[in-house]
Amino acid sequence: MTDLDDIPTPQGDLTLKLLTSRQDTNFYGDITGGWLINHMDQAAELCASRLAHGRTATVAIEAMDFLCPVRVGSVVSVFTQAQDIGRSSIKIDVEVWIRPHQERNPDELYKVTEARFVVVALDDNGRIRAVPGE
Repeated sequence: MTDLDDIPTPQGDLTLKLLTSRQDTNFYGDITGGWLINHMDQAAELCASRLAHGRTATVAIEAMDFLCPVRVGSVVSVFTQAQDIGRSSIKIDVEVWIRPHQERNPDELYKVTEARFVVVALDDNGRIRAVPGE
């Protein structure tokens, strides 16, 4: 019997859910890392803009390792969790999990990658501004 505490699960809130397609692949039929990073950045932006009450921009992405390939037809779920809110910046952990196409166990998720995104709040002129307090 498996202890449920030992089974890895996504951390944070489900922010984006996408279906992969052929146009997003490399020569070998795997989804490109750039496609994943683009959607991770969008998810970080959605999370940050809610917390910052407006416009934000990504200024850094910390180390990222890809744990497994993503095939066409996989359902990609991007989870976000704010870790640190500073005066003008927000650090957001972003995880990507997939439900592979034609998997034997359709409820099983696989972690693909994670990274910490650093996002700053911007004013209407594109200058860094303070993140409003709660």
